[in-house]
Amino acid sequence: MNIDVRLAVGLVGPLVMATGLWLVAGGNEGTGPGNGVDSGGYGNSGEDSEASDLRGLRMVSVSDPAPVMTVPTGPGAVRCPRPTRTVGSADELQQAVRTARAGDVIRLRPGTYRGRFVAQRSGTRGKPIFLCGDARSVLDGGGVQKGYAFHLDRASFWRLVGFTVQNAQKGVMADRTNGSIIQGLTVHDIGDEAVHLRNFSTGNTVQYNKIYNTGLRRAKFGEGVYLGSAESNWKRYSGGQMDRSDNNLVRGNAIRATAEAVDIKEGTSGGRVVGNLFDGSALGGDKLNDSWVDVKGNNYVIEGNTGKKTPQDGFQTHEIVEGWGTGNVFRKNTIDLAGGSGVGINDTAGGNTIACDNKVIGGRLTKKGGCS
Repeated sequence: MNIDVRLAVGLVGPLVMATGLWLVAGGNEGTGPGNGVDSGGYGNSGEDSEASDLRGLRMVSVSDPAPVMTVPTGPGAVRCPRPTRTVGSADELQQAVRTARAGDVIRLRPGTYRGRFVAQRSGTRGKPIFLCGDARSVLDGGGVQKGYAFHLDRASFWRLVGFTVQNAQKGVMADRTNGSIIQGLTVHDIGDEAVHLRNFSTGNTVQYNKIYNTGLRRAKFGEGVYLGSAESNWKRYSGGQMDRSDNNLVRGNAIRATAEAVDIKEGTSGGRVVGNLFDGSALGGDKLNDSWVDVKGNNYVIEGNTGKKTPQDGFQTHEIVEGWGTGNVFRKNTIDLAGGSGVGINDTAGGNTIACDNKVIGGRLTKKGGCS
């Protein structure tokens, strides 16, 4: 698989915009958002502790253009069944989500659904709840400074498939969600992170999504996919307990983010990050945002990912909480540092397995040169 990352810089009024073009072999290109005019009310949503902290606010009147990103294809993709309910306005969507029952299949007509949508009812393993659309079905959160465009709030066994999420502080937030799948979404123009599994969200899958233009509110919080919670937020979000958002799968996503493409937090374990494409050309919102994947959890498998361009390393491990950041396995990753000053995999925590089948272009695999 060949990746060609190119940057073009243009001036639009007083704004300088960097356009990242990512051309990747394989997969199918999704269509762009439509120009629907449906509108509706706003629901309630939670706020992170940094939501009221406007220091470092990144004000933009024109977002960076969409990169050309071909999302991988692979195993495990779900298909939407015949719809049981079709919606065409934000009010109809709010009602459908609020009253959803196990086995429901909600189809989004093309258009823009303005609001913040909250799901609080669960499907079952055998009868999940589907919310399906295509890239022309756009959930618009109304602004990048606060709110979640779509919130799985203690709602399990959902299937979010195919639509676009944009213009919110956070794109898709999941709290205490189990067995849900977030697939084939286009998530862009987001204030902080695009997809966040938090507060004991376990056994979920985030796959085959296209994520870009994160961090428009604060670039250092602009992760693509965020697993768990930082230790400093456990009191607020997980009752002071370690946020064990475990056994989640992040597969086949194409991500260009201002912070890590995948941020794996302390206290989480047993997940997999496989077959993703990382474009690091937008990295650098903070001096710590210097790798595609930061692993602070335990016993993850990071396999078969391909990345290009990073300010420092491709992958990193860190011990934030004693005993965490270890037991992880890195194998069969293709790492093009493209001028980055670090190494392919920087194991600062120790106790991790770095296989010799990881391929590095433009530098060494590890600081000490060893692999297994």
